[in-house]
Amino acid sequence: MKKSAIYPFFLITLAFSHIACEKKVTHDDTNPNEKIIKTFYEHFNKHEWEKMASMYADTADFKDPSLGKNLVKQTRKQTAEKYAELNQIFPDIKDEVVQMYPSGEKHVIVEFISSGTAADKSTFRLPICTIFKIENGLITEDFTYYDNSK
Repeated sequence: MKKSAIYPFFLITLAFSHIACEKKVTHDDTNPNEKIIKTFYEHFNKHEWEKMASMYADTADFKDPSLGKNLVKQTRKQTAEKYAELNQIFPDIKDEVVQMYPSGEKHVIVEFISSGTAADKSTFRLPICTIFKIENGLITEDFTYYDNSK
């Protein structure tokens, strides 16, 4: 085959391979655990603390600097109360999800920015990463990491 004949053949092959490999990503492709976590953040941003807390198992494991340095078990009621108290301090608190990373069958890692304004008009923007474990459609672990030194 001459060089001049190879070039068009290469372009046609490349075009067909691109079409064959192209996959349209839609929300229907989202795995069930990602859908659960998206709903979780929707409830958070609407300040629907009871609905958000109902997405946890009756008692879930937490690692969160606001709860101390050790693993803490919390009920749904305690979780709703914690966020309601936070909402009293920051009435406009919201989380902006930057990225979700599904990990295996049970985990979703979420990178997000939490922000809000206090009564004294001071604001915060805090990058946070949370690892959620989901079993039987409920969050059983919520391991949250952020810089708590400031």
